[in-house]
Amino acid sequence: MNSPVLTFFNNKGGVGKTSLIYHLAWMFASLRKRIVILDLDPQANLTAAFLDEEKIEEIWNQQNQGSTITQCVKPLMGVGDIVEPVLQNIATDLYLLPGDVNLSGYEDSLSAEWPNSMGDNNLYRPMRILSSFWQVMQMAARKVQADLILVDIGPNLGAINRSVLIATDYVVIPLGADLFSLQGLKNLGPTLRSWKNLWYKRLDNWDSYPEKQKFPDFQLPKGQMQPLGYLCQQHSVRLTRPVMAYDKWVQRIPEVYRESVLNENVTKKYRQEEDPYCLATIKHYRSLIPMGQEHRKPIFNLTSADGAIGSHANAVQDAKKDFKTLAAKISAQMGFQI
Repeated sequence: MNSPVLTFFNNKGGVGKTSLIYHLAWMFASLRKRIVILDLDPQANLTAAFLDEEKIEEIWNQQNQGSTITQCVKPLMGVGDIVEPVLQNIATDLYLLPGDVNLSGYEDSLSAEWPNSMGDNNLYRPMRILSSFWQVMQMAARKVQADLILVDIGPNLGAINRSVLIATDYVVIPLGADLFSLQGLKNLGPTLRSWKNLWYKRLDNWDSYPEKQKFPDFQLPKGQMQPLGYLCQQHSVRLTRPVMAYDKWVQRIPEVYRESVLNENVTKKYRQEEDPYCLATIKHYRSLIPMGQEHRKPIFNLTSADGAIGSHANAVQDAKKDFKTLAAKISAQMGFQI
């Protein structure tokens, strides 16, 4: 039984994606769902959120097999095979496979094997390489019997992200309330559909491969990439709505999401706050974010000892409610209860 993979992706950066995954991972774990997090962004910002610099330096310098995502797939760049991942136990029900800045070196291998996977012989190796992230994800999940795999990737449409997305069952798209996020959304939808269709062709080609029976235990991801919805970053609030400077961009998101991501003809206008595809509007938690970073914990776990007193204490409780509601909504969309 394979664990579901949920990836947060937008090819436009600066939308709070890494912070969002960090907090949702903690929230899912607090609700007794066992979570494995994979940092597949070569910048490794999510790893830096979970581990201090001394620990990261130790992991990177030692270069032990399986200690990072790069160390898991590195043998494939030679004549070896995938190495079983070594997970960092962050907390009860919360595990991390650290990222690595050297992951960007894997891009060339993935690019080279993409056309090779449509050949008519020697298909096992290209399919093994293209599905390597999924193979590592499922190895990690089996080690700890994870309920869900959460994945962070960088803001681009390169070969690494393509291989992550074909390994993905569900996609959540974080957005900012600006022109650049809207344009990124327009690019993202057609790209996801293209990658999905191209992967299906590769699966069909593999299924017709005469020597497939030599590899009876070799599984491949389905490339489902089902969009669950989007999250809108709320930069500023006035009377619970975005200020006018952002409002014009926010209200265009429902139409663009339907046209670009769902490939639908839009016949009805939705306001963002009434849009069923809007999973949440992520508040700007202001000074709670640096406070959480300083104490290396999610903002909803901050206490008075951390400096969360007065209005901060109330904001901590609000954040806890917000992220619990979001975790429940995402879980329901994926078909399981928390």
